[in-house]
Amino acid sequence: MSAAGEVPGVVEIAQALLRVPSLTPAGPAAFDLVEGWLKAAGFTVRRRAFAEPGTAEAINLWAEIGAGSPHLAFNGHLDVVPPGPEARWRHGPFSGDLADGELWGRGAVDMKGGVAAFLAAALAHVAAHGGGHLSILLTGDEEGPAVNGTRKIVDWCAAEGAAFDAAIVGEPTSVARLGDTVKIGRRGSLSGTVIVAGVQGHVAYPERAANPVPPLLAVAAALSTPPLDAGTAHFAPSNLEIVSVDVGNPSWNVIPGEARLRFNVRYNDTYSRDTLPGEIARRVAGVPLPAGVTASLSIEPGYGDVFFTEPGPIVDALAAAIVDVTGLAPELGTGGGTSDARFLKDLCPVVEFGLVGTTMHQLDERVPVAELEALTAIYGRLLARFFAGDGAAAR
Repeated sequence: MSAAGEVPGVVEIAQALLRVPSLTPAGPAAFDLVEGWLKAAGFTVRRRAFAEPGTAEAINLWAEIGAGSPHLAFNGHLDVVPPGPEARWRHGPFSGDLADGELWGRGAVDMKGGVAAFLAAALAHVAAHGGGHLSILLTGDEEGPAVNGTRKIVDWCAAEGAAFDAAIVGEPTSVARLGDTVKIGRRGSLSGTVIVAGVQGHVAYPERAANPVPPLLAVAAALSTPPLDAGTAHFAPSNLEIVSVDVGNPSWNVIPGEARLRFNVRYNDTYSRDTLPGEIARRVAGVPLPAGVTASLSIEPGYGDVFFTEPGPIVDALAAAIVDVTGLAPELGTGGGTSDARFLKDLCPVVEFGLVGTTMHQLDERVPVAELEALTAIYGRLLARFFAGDGAAAR
């Protein structure tokens, strides 16, 4: 551990976090560590736990130092996915071992390593410069339902009157080399179920039944064809995938009474969470149904909306910091899955940048120490540029 008064480095922070088994929703131990480091540096630290009915309580942390504008927020999560068979790990999933120049453990990449890097950069910046309005937003509910985490932090910050000029989410965005990719947007995600109800009967007497399976297949075709769109300037085409078709009929001689399908859409900025359900409903309603058959559509709550941050001051400052440290000019991408950036987009411009994601969620998740240190340096350069004026016009 660091001596009293010394600023902890990224490896020390990451090791301590990795040694806490913080499966979703993360318990208080990891937050206790973070609170101790930030309070020692002069941050005001607040914690709140939220629990929607029927969900597990999740802890959230908001730490703040400084005042005024520009105001930069770092966002991340301390929860991790299950490690899988622990005996198959070369180093224990919660060991935080250093071996072969790498730091091992569940969350090393996704995303305790990223959290450690922006914490180390923030602590070093405050110790060296003392200035700048900086917030750290952490949740223990990203890898699970994501209903009691950053989406609640956003409401909390708004209620407190917080005004962020920009936010960085430290998810692992780099593909092959640290710094090769920054995410300036993500497609939205929407899931739903269509239930087609008919009349059960004997297969030898179809006139006495109404088979829901052929209409369900017609609904499946209508959802998939034609494509939702052809893509936009910054996004690939929206993609609807049918993920299951279920009848639950073990018999050969029974026409089932009900059939259902489930689907997920990864959608671009042609749509929003308000408009896409209408397009799905239009397609379902457009399928002709035989007598005695009905179709119903339900959309799952809690899906993430699309977001896009136009290149501008925060993107430019981050890209310049990456060039400073790595020499790479990052690609500005929008691919991949969702992240908590979708909740922050309504507060301020938000971008995602972090480690190479090769081993995230895998057995033997690990990160090269040199990569952790380089990411910390990039975040440090970003802070210097942002508070020197590069972020002043970010809002």
